[in-house]
Order: sequence, then structure tokens, then C-alpha cells
Amino acid sequence: MLLRASGEAHDEAIDLRAVTEGAKAKSGLAGGEALTAFAEASVRGEREAISSTRERVERELGAAATVDAAGVIGNFERMVRIADATGIPLDRAVALVSADMRADLGIDEFGGARSTRPVRGLQRLLGRVMVRMMPLVLRRFRS
Repeated sequence: MLLRASGEAHDEAIDLRAVTEGAKAKSGLAGGEALTAFAEASVRGEREAISSTRERVERELGAAATVDAAGVIGNFERMVRIADATGIPLDRAVALVSADMRADLGIDEFGGARSTRPVRGLQRLLGRVMVRMMPLVLRRFRS
């Protein structure tokens, strides 16, 4: 959701299907293919692939980006496991602004999605308005 808004704020086309389709989709991000491969290898626990994809990220994006990517992968994996294990629903505001994206990407089909109440009617409309506003707000405050 923030990635999409950030891309729009910087006039970059981001294809979020890379989140669910992995290497089959081109994200539009600099180094996106390397980052996707690194994330997939990490989640699968493939030691050799983790090493080779980490090296690829470092070659393409640098050491600092590699450390950031590893931190994001680890933190995301931790958060998802905790949320799924405890049944934590999405915050209502997040559910509103992410409803269309989650439906488009098929995220609502994952087991953990059962914990979040569906977004319907006027709430869905409000979420769409909020999504349209996010890039405008981000443009206003970008450096």
C-alpha cells in the first residue's frame, strides 16, 4: 500500500503483482528482481540461494541496501507469523485503504485474512478516496 503510494508520488510505475507472483512479475523497482529473489530464497530457507541472491543484491544495490533488505525480510516474516498465529486482524484504516489491492493480488485468499472483517459499501469507497490522497500527501512532503 505504501509502496504503491510512494511509487505514484515519485512518478514510478510499481507492479505489486511481484508481491504474490514473485519473479514472474516485473516490479518496476530498481533491483526489484534481485530483491524478490533474495526474499523468496530467504522465506524458503534455501542457504545457497540466500547467499547468491544476497550477493546479487549487494552488487546491484550496494551493502547498505542489502542490510536493509535482510532486515525487512526478517521483520516481515516475524510479523506475519505472529499475526497469523494470534489471529490479529488488520487495523481498520489499513483494511480500508488496502481492500482493493488485497483483492487484486489474492491476498484475501490466505488463511490469515480470515481475522480481518471484510470492507464493504461506503467503507470501500472511503478506502479508495484515501488511497488516491496518499500520493498527494507523499508528494507534498518528499525531499
